[in-house]
Amino acid sequence: MTYYHNQNIEAILQQFDVSPEKGLSHAEAKKRLEVYGPNRLETTKPKSTLQIFFAQFKGSMVMILFIAAIISGIIGIKNGEGFLDTAVILAILVVNAIIGTIEEKKAQSSLEALKKMSAPHSKVLRDGEVVEISSTDIVPGDIVILETGDIVPADMRLVETMNLKIQESALTGESVPVEKNAETLGAEDIPLGDRENMAFATCVVTYGRGRGVVVATGMKTE
Repeated sequence: MTYYHNQNIEAILQQFDVSPEKGLSHAEAKKRLEVYGPNRLETTKPKSTLQIFFAQFKGSMVMILFIAAIISGIIGIKNGEGFLDTAVILAILVVNAIIGTIEEKKAQSSLEALKKMSAPHSKVLRDGEVVEISSTDIVPGDIVILETGDIVPADMRLVETMNLKIQESALTGESVPVEKNAETLGAEDIPLGDRENMAFATCVVTYGRGRGVVVATGMKTE
C-alpha cells in the first residue's frame, strides 16, 4: 500500500506529473481516464436475502458440521437417544447463517449508501482553468477545488487549505468535523482519522476551502 500523508507535496506532484497551478491538460486527463477507468464504485447486481442465506452453508467447515450432524443422528437412533445432538448442531449452523446474512446485507447497504453519497460534479483545474466536470471523469493527478458543502469526489492529498474542515463520520465514525491542513505527517501507518492532510471520497466539506491532488479513484479509494 502506498501512503501519501507522509510524503511532501512536491514529491507527490512529481509522482503524478501535475502542476498545482495548471492541473492536468484535457488531453492527459482523457488518457488517464482510459487507463484508470471511471471514478465510481463498482457494484454487481445485489443478491437476494435467500441467495445470501444459502451461500452461508458453503465451505469445508459447514460440510464437516453437516456430516457430524448426520453421524450423530445415526448414532442417536442406534442408541435410542434421539436427535438432540443433531438438532443442536443444525441449530448452530442456522444461527450462524442468519448472522452471516445480516452482516452481508449491512455491507451491501453501506456500499449502496456510499454510491448515493458520491458527488455528481466537481471543480478541477484543467489547462490552468477551473472547470466543473462529472465526478466520474476525475483521474489520479487531478487538482480538485474544495469548498463548503462539497462532497469529496476522490481520495486526495491536500496541497492548500484555508480553515478547511471535513466531516468524516461515514468513514471513521468521528462525529466532529476534522480540521485539515497541508503539512506533511511523519508517521506512516496512522489511523485514517488522524491523516489531517488527506481528504477522502464521500466525506463532506463543512467549512473553509482548499485544493488537493487526487491520489486514488473509484474502488481504490479508502
